[in-house]
Amino acid sequence: MKFALTQAFPCSYLPDRNEQLIVLAGSAAIDTRDYELLLKTGFRRSGEHVYRPHCPACQACQSLRIPVRQFKPSKSQKRILSKNRDIEHRISYQEQDAYYPLYEDYIASRHSEGSMYPPSTEQYRQFIRAPWGKVMFVELWQSSKLLGVAVTDETPQALSALYTFFAPEYGKRSLGKLAILKQIDIARLMHKPYLYLGYQIDACGKMNYKAEFQPNERFVAEQWQKAL
Repeated sequence: MKFALTQAFPCSYLPDRNEQLIVLAGSAAIDTRDYELLLKTGFRRSGEHVYRPHCPACQACQSLRIPVRQFKPSKSQKRILSKNRDIEHRISYQEQDAYYPLYEDYIASRHSEGSMYPPSTEQYRQFIRAPWGKVMFVELWQSSKLLGVAVTDETPQALSALYTFFAPEYGKRSLGKLAILKQIDIARLMHKPYLYLGYQIDACGKMNYKAEFQPNERFVAEQWQKAL
C-alpha cells in the first residue's frame, strides 16, 4: 500500500488550528482485510478515501474503539434504550431509496454550516460507498416508519461506524447514541471483538459523546490504550 501526505488546511473541528492527513493512494485496490489492518492503525474512510490525521503540532484526534464484550451501558444509556423500546433495528446490505430523503433532511436541519451542506444524491452516494468493502445499513424503525440509518462497515473482526443520520424531528430520542448501542449489540452477536467509532477529540464538545461508551480504547502513540 502507498500513502501520501496532504498540504495543511483549516481543521474541521478545532477552528484555531490546521490539519494534515495521511491518505491511502489507490484505495480501490484494497479489500476488507486490508481496511481492517488500516483501522487497527488509526485510519478511517470517507467514501473510498482512506485517511489518518497527521498533524505535527497536534495529537487531538484519537481513533476510538469499543471492545464490545466488555461494554456495559451507563445509566443514561439504559434510559435511552428504555425510551426507545418502541424502536426496532433491521439490517440491510443494500442501499434503499428511502435513505436519501432522510439524509437530506438531517444534513439540512443539523449540519447546514458544515462541509456536507448542501446535500446531493451524488455527494451522498460518494460518501457512503466503499467499492472494496462490505457496507451494512442498520435501520431504526418505529412501526412502519424509518427513523434513522447507521452506515456501518463490516470487516472480518470488527464493525466500523461510518455515519448515522435520522429524522430531525426525533432529535430528543438520542437516535445517534441509540444507533451506537444497536451496533454494539450487532457486533457482539456477530462475534466481532470491536466497534470502531472514528475519532475522539476531547477539545471538541460535539465529539465527546463517543467517550461516554465505556470501556473504550484509544489509538495513542501508535498503540491502543485503555481509556482511564
